[in-house]
Amino acid sequence: MNGDAWLARLEAEHLELELPGFDRADAWRLGSSIAERALAASHPVAIDVRTASGVLFHASLPGATADNDEWVRRKAATAFRFETSTALLEARFVAGGRDMFEPGWLDPAEYAVAGGAVPVRVTGVGVVAVATVSGLASEDDHDLVVQAIRDLRGS
Repeated sequence: MNGDAWLARLEAEHLELELPGFDRADAWRLGSSIAERALAASHPVAIDVRTASGVLFHASLPGATADNDEWVRRKAATAFRFETSTALLEARFVAGGRDMFEPGWLDPAEYAVAGGAVPVRVTGVGVVAVATVSGLASEDDHDLVVQAIRDLRGS
């Protein structure tokens, strides 16, 4: 997918992916859904669903490493800070010809700008959590999370 089409798709998802509510049981269903898809495809990923105050779901599937957990932490921090998916943020910066890690902007030890972290947004409330996957290409990490959020919304 070219850059403009990818950016348009991500912008549409940003508006679309809202849930009527979200609690700990939903976090378990969301994380489990991502894990089931990843296991079925033998994806070596780390999966995480967290609020600003703590982790609600975490799994490291066969082949995932501690490095994936570090990427999860930094991607989630980015999604919380900007209240948007890391894939959308990355696409916006690429389209604008900017580098998020230019001096004085983002510390790469604390933040990661690569697809895979998607805010969990509740209608009328805003961002209540972030679901993150790390271990695949950025687009694939992102798509695993988005599909699970769509499924949760539909259930």
